[in-house]
Amino acid sequence: MLIPRKKTPDLNLPTLDHGTFDLSAEQSERGTVICFYRGLHCPICANYLTEFQKRVADFAERGVNCIAVSSDGEDRARLMADKIGADTLRFAYDLPLAKAREWGLYISTSKGKTSIGLEEPALFSEPGLFLVSPGQTLYYGAVQTMPFVRPHFAELVKAVDFAIEKDYPARGEYTGAV
Repeated sequence: MLIPRKKTPDLNLPTLDHGTFDLSAEQSERGTVICFYRGLHCPICANYLTEFQKRVADFAERGVNCIAVSSDGEDRARLMADKIGADTLRFAYDLPLAKAREWGLYISTSKGKTSIGLEEPALFSEPGLFLVSPGQTLYYGAVQTMPFVRPHFAELVKAVDFAIEKDYPARGEYTGAV
């Protein structure tokens, strides 16, 4: 489990059109939203990433960078970016599943073709959404076992506003005895 206020795992991946994404070298005033998605085969991911794309400017206004990440290869990542009309959202690809597990993501096995007729990869990670501070510590995290019922980006933008206004710290940091 990742612990708020503690360093996250490193993340160094190729992107579509933006060189290499290296979380440890990411430059932003307030951090980076990392949205791990299941892959091209997931119609819910396409809808979710469409909403993320619509909020990139809102996050940027608050000093927050954005990136979508999957274990899909470059071709499938490009198809997803094109499908959602990504023009400002960065896409990283080739996420090793061992790295997905370091981030606490759940791994699923293929059930064959999805409702949109695309074959699922043999193994892929389930969704996760993280806000990582400029110092590469965890501020916010949500990990899912299923593609359904995901955090809303509009609410995350409002949460960033609240955190800025109130200087609100990352929560969930206690790891002592209970």
